[in-house]
Amino acid sequence: MIEIVVGTLLGVLLGAISGLIPGVHVNTLAGILLGAQVLLLDLLGPLALAGTLFAALITHTFVECIPATFLGIPDADTSLAVLPAHALCIEGNGEEAVRIAALGSACAIILAVPLSLLCFLFLPALQPYFDWGIGIMIVAVIGYMMVMSESPGWAFAIFSLSGLLGVFTLRYAFLSWHTLGGETAILMPLLTGLFGISVLLVAAQGSLPAQHFLGLRVETGTIVKSSVLGTLAGIAVGWLPGLSTATANGALASVIGYEKDRRAYILATSAANTANAFIGLAALFALSRMRNGVMVALAELPLPPMSELMVVGVLAACLAYVITIWLSRSAGWLNNINGRWLNRAVILFVVALCIILTGPFGICILALATILGFVPHLVNVSRVYCMGAIMVPVILYSFDVAGL
Repeated sequence: MIEIVVGTLLGVLLGAISGLIPGVHVNTLAGILLGAQVLLLDLLGPLALAGTLFAALITHTFVECIPATFLGIPDADTSLAVLPAHALCIEGNGEEAVRIAALGSACAIILAVPLSLLCFLFLPALQPYFDWGIGIMIVAVIGYMMVMSESPGWAFAIFSLSGLLGVFTLRYAFLSWHTLGGETAILMPLLTGLFGISVLLVAAQGSLPAQHFLGLRVETGTIVKSSVLGTLAGIAVGWLPGLSTATANGALASVIGYEKDRRAYILATSAANTANAFIGLAALFALSRMRNGVMVALAELPLPPMSELMVVGVLAACLAYVITIWLSRSAGWLNNINGRWLNRAVILFVVALCIILTGPFGICILALATILGFVPHLVNVSRVYCMGAIMVPVILYSFDVAGL
């Protein structure tokens, strides 16, 4: 019990720190902790260390909505959700956006834990049937989205170009520096350019409006529907190989219009993000497959029982919810801050972080992604098609294309 408590508290602290720093993923912390595992195993014990990693992952899925909302900088899991959340912030409803995101993650726990256990028990035998159909499923989803677009030609062009950039980025990720985040760190400049800097450069340049909280303006039915859809999407992409929460975000955009019903979309994507973390643990134990950097780190440790880590995850989620709600009240600090200087400061910070994590190759990817990220704004097409940067590599991977 002591190890569970220690692992939970330490993981919540580390996850909150990684979640609050724009562009930093919890995988970075996992790499650091794994590098010091010999010392930490003696100091904390295997359960506390494994619990720290998993609690940090769960906490990160809650807290990461804060920089996404107030600063407009995404990571690999909030690339699309940042757009409606930051839009609400510009309207003065940033605290509401954060609270909605936290609510979506909290609701996901109710479904994600039992569903993860069911997947662990019953799905391994069916896994061969799932693996071959991933590419077909994604092609069907993105095809439907393009057909329903107001400009299918531009939608296809943006999806294809971003897909080529994503393939190039992942294929030559070895050219980047691997100081802290490993090869997955290259996703940071790719997605930040497409969904972060390109948005900030054309964002409003005046003072940020006063932030105020007038309650959650979302109906109970929408909360239930969006949380269920998001959880199921997170469970699906977390179990199937090659997929990620970013893929779930793109799929959810075909069901919930993130520009028309922003609050519902924030709920759904937050639920998907947290559910993905829990199903990733089940996939590790059931299939020995690592869905993210934290699972890779856990696989290198003496693994405690999955049930004990699930308990850690639920405890961490409860604490992370309280912390996220408490931090959302700091929105008033942004009142009347000059938006131009804030945007410039955030951009400079992200560029510096990109240099530290990925080096010159990462800067090149950041520049290319930022240029491409301007295109949807110029031709008035949804930015969701920039998700080709993630979806195209996944499609090619599922079809076993050589070299990917």
